[in-house]
Amino acid sequence: MMRQYELVERVHRYNPNCDEALLNKAYVYAMRKHGTQKRASGDPYFSHPLEVAAILTDMHVDDATIAIALLHDTIEDTDATRAEIDQIFGEEIGRLVEGLTKLKRLDLVSKRTEQAENLRKLLLAVAADVRVLLVKLADRLHNMRTLDYMPEHKRGRIAEETMDIYAPLAGRMGMQDMRQELEHLAFKTLNPESFNRIVWNLQELRTKNEGLIADIEKELVEAFAQRGINAEVKGREKWPYSIFRKMLQKRVGFEQLSDIYGFRVLVDDIDSCYRCLGVVHTLWSSVMGRFKDYISTPKQNDYRSLHTTVVGPHRQRVELQIRTHDMHEVAEYGIAAHTLYKDRPLDLLGGERLPQISEESQAYAWLRMTIASLSDGANPDEFLENTKLELFQDQVFCFTPKGTLITLPRGATPIDFAYAVHTDVGNTCVGCKINGTIMPLVTPLQNGSEVEIIRSPSQVPPPTWESIAITGKARAAIRRATRDQLRKQYAAVGRQVLEAAFQRASREFNDALLEKSASRLGLSNALDVMAGVGRSEIPSSDVIKAVYPDYMIPPLVVETMSPGEGWYSFARADTMKFRVPEPGEGQPAFPIRSIAGDLPVRFAPDGGAVPGDRIVGILMPGEGITIYPIQSPTLKQFDDQPERWLDVRWDIDRNKPVRFPAQVIVSSLNVPGSLARVAQTISENDGNIDNIRMVARTSDFHDLIIDLEVYDLKHLNRIIAQLKTQVNVSEVERVNG
Repeated sequence: MMRQYELVERVHRYNPNCDEALLNKAYVYAMRKHGTQKRASGDPYFSHPLEVAAILTDMHVDDATIAIALLHDTIEDTDATRAEIDQIFGEEIGRLVEGLTKLKRLDLVSKRTEQAENLRKLLLAVAADVRVLLVKLADRLHNMRTLDYMPEHKRGRIAEETMDIYAPLAGRMGMQDMRQELEHLAFKTLNPESFNRIVWNLQELRTKNEGLIADIEKELVEAFAQRGINAEVKGREKWPYSIFRKMLQKRVGFEQLSDIYGFRVLVDDIDSCYRCLGVVHTLWSSVMGRFKDYISTPKQNDYRSLHTTVVGPHRQRVELQIRTHDMHEVAEYGIAAHTLYKDRPLDLLGGERLPQISEESQAYAWLRMTIASLSDGANPDEFLENTKLELFQDQVFCFTPKGTLITLPRGATPIDFAYAVHTDVGNTCVGCKINGTIMPLVTPLQNGSEVEIIRSPSQVPPPTWESIAITGKARAAIRRATRDQLRKQYAAVGRQVLEAAFQRASREFNDALLEKSASRLGLSNALDVMAGVGRSEIPSSDVIKAVYPDYMIPPLVVETMSPGEGWYSFARADTMKFRVPEPGEGQPAFPIRSIAGDLPVRFAPDGGAVPGDRIVGILMPGEGITIYPIQSPTLKQFDDQPERWLDVRWDIDRNKPVRFPAQVIVSSLNVPGSLARVAQTISENDGNIDNIRMVARTSDFHDLIIDLEVYDLKHLNRIIAQLKTQVNVSEVERVNG
């Protein structure tokens, strides 16, 4: 185990002015708190935070990050408290240590939910300070290095989580060495058979091509020197998991892979990068389609390099990465390579102080933007799913008409592009042009495409877009817009219910009164109250009591009256009676346009309703409004619930006919061809059959229960009349559910 002075020396090598007092204090405090605790390997538990700190010293991080690494498990696994750490080390270190503490005390339904909640907490802490991420990734790396000591049933879960979350996250932060080692260790655990096979194949290839890497290194260095370029060349085999992934992508075996070897060429400046590229392409034949310039167009994680593949000695394909030493440092250590902790600007997410990132790190900006969009209103499973989507995808580079570069996952659509530009652009998107041509919104985008989004201020993103979008940001925004739209719809329903209820109670109703009283109902504003009433979650009488605490609900008096008199069936002792409007009378609030209308509307499950029927709407908890024809016997169930009755009207555009649901029972002779003749009659009269159920009555007759779609009552009556003329039909009756 590393001694105290050894850790300080490691930090002192790259930071001669390090705070030795802080490092010594953190070392002693963590060692004392962990005391006699043991790891699964039998080693003292303190060896773990010490190894995490050692990993971070290789990244040349600041003193506070090393201290956080030493302390990162104290709150979770010892009797240390946040208050105690704040007192000894300061509030900043205390906050970051707490950000690394798992959610132990939450009553979580499943391991997946626990994983999602821990990830959400971690990423929100990362949004406040990137050092949380550096410590967490180093913590996970050491845990993976010692995974063999864990019980077998835990290894798979930890390795899968590493492959799903932590390795891609390290890659997105530009920490390529850490990503590759995490993938390597996880792959070894998750797929040992494939891992061992590839390792064996690599050993065979190494024996066969002995000296090849050294020969290529020497040849390249000499070629560069002849042209006055000072270059360092490092050759290597690719990692087993990288090889395995390429085999899956290309659907080939190990023997068919040609670019097992990779070389890094490190030079002093950008000009030398392009000169080296010219030397390589002159020396050996390049492979078409395998050149990428990430210097002029950096990756989203700040990675910059030239990539090319050539056919080298022995006809062996060789991949080269050409970059400057500074670019190499960023490629190896990512966000850790250019993070400075000097002036700390305010965090846009929550008012905390952020580390100053030199040269405006795109990787960290991407991460904070992603966290902000994913964490807003998503449940744990949605957050986990969308975060994985954001982390895993390869990239395509597209442009706005003004030339702004937009980086998206491979397979992204114009919908994803619109939301990447701005949430408002996505929410108002109605179409797109790709390279000047109008294209469907489901078109996968290609590298270099120019995308123009066509917008309409009246547009609301349809819920089906969620299944088309592939970025977490777009999915989260679509889901949020859908929820907001549905909330507004329910609030509109709730407003009508409350207006009628306050009128019956002879009390004034307005938004200001509702806003002031919302807190008494445990809600934050008037819109939430109206939406709750619209969903039938809050009785209107409770709202009246909240606004007017002295209000006394009068006793219910149930009356029976003839629908022909224009009244329906109930009244309160001191209020006006509920009245179903006569046809053409007044303009009730809610228009019913179609089966899939603008409101959360459905039709009576048995019988439906069609234009021409006098109708009434009933609020159904959690379902919206159910429309019944006024003659439906089901309405008697709601006689004593006046707050659930809504005035509704048909709003039909005769130029755009829409079908509505109805149901009929046809009593027909039980003879061959009888069903066919019934179906033919309905078809000839432009009716659409949704479903047919046959109920046997006698050996001679059976009943056909037919679900239809018709345009209106006149259309339905014509179909019924035509069915009655059939010789095999004895009776036809409409069902009023």
